[in-house]
Amino acid sequence: VEKYTKFVKERSEIEISYAKQIRNLSKKYQPKKNSKEEEESKYTFCRAFLTTLNELNDYAGQHEVIAENLTSLIITELTRYLQELKTERKSHFHDGRKAQQHIESSWKQLESSKRRFERDCKEADRAQQYFEKMDADINVTKADVEKARQQAQVRHQMASDSKSDYSSYLQKFNQEQTEHYYTIIPNIFQKLQDMEEKRIERLSVCMKTFADVDRQVLPIVGKCLDGMTKAAESIEPKTDSKQVVESYKSGFEPPGDVEFEDYGQAMKRTASETSLSNTKEGKEKPTGKSKGKLWPFIKNKNKGSGPEDFSHLPPEQRRKKLQGKLDELNKDIQKEMDQRDALTKMKDVYVKNPQMGDPASVDPRLAEISQNIEKLQFEVQKFEGWLAEVEERMPSKSDTHRRSGLYETQNSTTVSNNCAQDRESPDGSYTEEQNSEVQVKAQPNPTTTAPEFDDEFDDEEVLPTIGTCKALYPFEGHNEGTISVAEGELLYVIEEDKGDGWTRVRRNEDEEGYVPTSYIEVLLETNAKGAMTYI
Repeated sequence: VEKYTKFVKERSEIEISYAKQIRNLSKKYQPKKNSKEEEESKYTFCRAFLTTLNELNDYAGQHEVIAENLTSLIITELTRYLQELKTERKSHFHDGRKAQQHIESSWKQLESSKRRFERDCKEADRAQQYFEKMDADINVTKADVEKARQQAQVRHQMASDSKSDYSSYLQKFNQEQTEHYYTIIPNIFQKLQDMEEKRIERLSVCMKTFADVDRQVLPIVGKCLDGMTKAAESIEPKTDSKQVVESYKSGFEPPGDVEFEDYGQAMKRTASETSLSNTKEGKEKPTGKSKGKLWPFIKNKNKGSGPEDFSHLPPEQRRKKLQGKLDELNKDIQKEMDQRDALTKMKDVYVKNPQMGDPASVDPRLAEISQNIEKLQFEVQKFEGWLAEVEERMPSKSDTHRRSGLYETQNSTTVSNNCAQDRESPDGSYTEEQNSEVQVKAQPNPTTTAPEFDDEFDDEEVLPTIGTCKALYPFEGHNEGTISVAEGELLYVIEEDKGDGWTRVRRNEDEEGYVPTSYIEVLLETNAKGAMTYI
């Protein structure tokens, strides 16, 4: 019983340890609050993994149930039974020793009476012989003979008494011996045997319980495993990929076909039409491999949060960010208004029952909440304005052809304002924490781009100047590939806007980069080298 109890205890400890490790594993992989992992929980595979973790936690709980049941149904019971068993065994052995001592004591009494009888018989014989000797001797007086005769009679009487005592002791011993070997000792052994059989039967029951404890949790363990299987089957790759596309789509329209440029016809080059950077580049590099077109794929090295109006993001991403910000602000306003209502009720209570508190003590907090609400409402108006601006500029299905990269206007001012994605960054900074793999998914039409491209904006050869420009607004140029400009600064144009809202400019031989087309006023040189114009 002790050995089996120890075994079950160790098994119980193993179950508890296993359950603890499984729980820790589940907890370790649970998504952290306010982390990117939590944001990803909208995907079916993330939800499936979370379900698996929760089911695993329940699975660990079943092993804890096994440990608890082993403790309550076996260990506790056997520990108590073990004490009873020890007490009962001790009692039986005590009875056995007592019976043995009794029979031994009885045997000693028998031996003692036997020796006394023997001694008395010998003394009676000696007394009889002495009497006969005295009786035969003529010299002895009659008084001495009478005395000897009386002494012999006394000894014979004592021998007779000893004989009867010995006989009674012998009869008593034989009876007790028979009872000892045929009744008392067999009964004690029978009790010990019964005790052993009960112990073995109890072990049998416990061993069965040991298996049943495991078997009882199998249906729930099965449900946990079924839950994991169901979670795995609920994964929908296409749904997840659509969500990624929806989450990261830019809102840009792909550029249209490049039209044929007839150099055989004499023509007047206008300052407003888009052009490739130079003739050689136009021949050697297809439009699809233009750095300006490929910027969504280039890795973003600048993790800055960007301007407050999210103008560094593509239209669709900017709209989502602005909408999300508006939702947050509206929630904050609602929270403040709830607080204000609660404080107003408290103030009313204080006014009716001055002993509960001073109504004036609530006023500073009410004033503070009112100011907060005003600030938040101002923020809401500001973001609503930006959202309306973005939604107006969002391209519709009907004007896809118009956004094909061709510009129909004839003046540079219109060129600078006709870009639906003004101030978008050329380095692929769709979101603050986005990698190039996600950006590949978010590209509106990856098949239109060349299969190879570089991560750098520097071309192999120096581009010629095709015009000049004047900065209308200051631009900080934090992102890779951009250049910072001050308001009113004059720069050289080396590559025109190709429809992505960015113009490539140069300050000196070493400094060049992209600036938003809407931030500058472009003046092209019609006869500049490489100023190839679209027709």
